Amino acid sequence: MPIHPNPGFTLGQRIVLAIVPRIVWALFRLVGLTWRFEVIAEDGVKPVAFGQKTGGEIYCFWHQCVLPCALYFRHTNAVILISRSFDGELITRTLRLFGFDAVRGSSSRAGGEGLLGLKRVLERDIPAIFTADGPRGPIYETKMGPIKLAQLTGAPIGAFHLQPERAWIMKSWDHFLVPKPFTRIVVSWARYTQVPSDLPAEQFEAARLELNAAIERARIRAIEHLRQARL
Repeated sequence: MPIHPNPGFTLGQRIVLAIVPRIVWALFRLVGLTWRFEVIAEDGVKPVAFGQKTGGEIYCFWHQCVLPCALYFRHTNAVILISRSFDGELITRTLRLFGFDAVRGSSSRAGGEGLLGLKRVLERDIPAIFTADGPRGPIYETKMGPIKLAQLTGAPIGAFHLQPERAWIMKSWDHFLVPKPFTRIVVSWARYTQVPSDLPAEQFEAARLELNAAIERARIRAIEHLRQARL
């Protein structure tokens, strides 16, 4: 899917877009070789393994762990919903270097361009990925987009979190995680959320809360797993 850069970007932003994604890609390809991934999952959940290609499923995680996710899931051919903002353009160009593609648009507007684009992606048996708390938060609060897409397509929603044992934590709304070299990273999976195609709109909120709880369980279990390993 082609990227259509926003013509409103300033000259400075265009320079950043031309340079920064390649620097980030090269740096994290190198540093990523030193990361050690460890997978855990709730009972009955079959996690996606490193390098494994998947089909038409929806996957959700918190915005803060974009970097380790980009490396761990780079062979899945997944398509990610990313906003049309400058930050979204920067992330899109970086993730394309890792082998991902992007649909640009909103995750919260019913029937919006972004959701319709991801619907076409799932119909081609390609996985669709959401940063569930969106481009601006609030942190750890799932938007409605994944629920609407699951209801439209019948695709299950997988919930996961990647927690580094050692990381720099940015002073941003999402507490963005930058894993340090040679760190261990726990890939934690929670149970899938199923959204029936005939689910009435008044029950969407309950499904959203179920998904929100699943991603949070994955995050908390990863943190507890690391804490117990240090004891």
